[in-house]
Amino acid sequence: MSAVTEERPKAPGPKAPGRWAAPPRPVWEEEPHKAGLAGKGIVLAIACFAVLFPLWIVVVTSLSSKQDISEAGGLVVIPKGITFIAYQELLSGGQVTRATLVSLGITLVGTVFSMTVSILAAYGLSRIGSVAHRWFLMILLATMFFGAGLIPTYLLVQSLGLTDSYLALILPSAVSVFNILVLRAFFMSISPELTDSARIDGAGDWRILWQIVIPLSRAVIAVITLFYAVGYWSAWFNASLYLSDQDMMPLQNVMIQLVQKQEPPVGMGQAIKTGQLSALAVQMAVMVLALLPVAFLSPFVQKHFKKGMLTGAVKG
Repeated sequence: MSAVTEERPKAPGPKAPGRWAAPPRPVWEEEPHKAGLAGKGIVLAIACFAVLFPLWIVVVTSLSSKQDISEAGGLVVIPKGITFIAYQELLSGGQVTRATLVSLGITLVGTVFSMTVSILAAYGLSRIGSVAHRWFLMILLATMFFGAGLIPTYLLVQSLGLTDSYLALILPSAVSVFNILVLRAFFMSISPELTDSARIDGAGDWRILWQIVIPLSRAVIAVITLFYAVGYWSAWFNASLYLSDQDMMPLQNVMIQLVQKQEPPVGMGQAIKTGQLSALAVQMAVMVLALLPVAFLSPFVQKHFKKGMLTGAVKG
């Protein structure tokens, strides 16, 4: 009979270095050093200064008198007094006032029209069972890579009789495929159980869109609305291309005429020649008027940017 030897458990040997150790954390998850925090603060302060200092000069110069601008030799950095004469003259009913109203009207009407078309198109493309939604999606994607060009677009607008018309400032750039895709991605991220339960209760597509999809998509709708509004407000090329009547020009084109071509607005040339106004103060005041709507609306929409853009893009 062979002796049965009892095997004793071996003592655990020394661990291989780093074999069971936790993997090192990425660099961005490490605790920041004081020097790194100080460096980030300095870079952020420099960036803020680079953005805000030119804006400060523009605003201060627009509020300065001709004498203060002459003493400063041009742009004013430290104000010696405040006067609103440039804004009073610009908004007294002349060309700038009319151009501001034109820009506001184009922005409001164009944004409402673009958002309506974009939301309807995005909702239709987000429904998997909709008719030929894949073909429509491919056609829309193709327009992002292939365009007709400037001359065919101009000939099309001219053949439709839209030249010297405000529709020429809205229709050629009314829809952005990128914005439709962002809206579509966000709509597709909404739980299908919500829409299915609404259909069981007898709701149609219009009611589902108005009472379920749109309220749940306020963030992305706010962001896309801002994109369209800023695009219409800042647009100048279509007006210079399709409009020949100076009375129909929006504010951006008047600003180009004033700043680049050094041509005073209609009705203000005599005031500048007689010394009542400084041409530089008028230029800066027009710039401030062009910046005000964007600067006013951006803080209200800023909180929706992360949820509206990043969430919709990731889930799409």
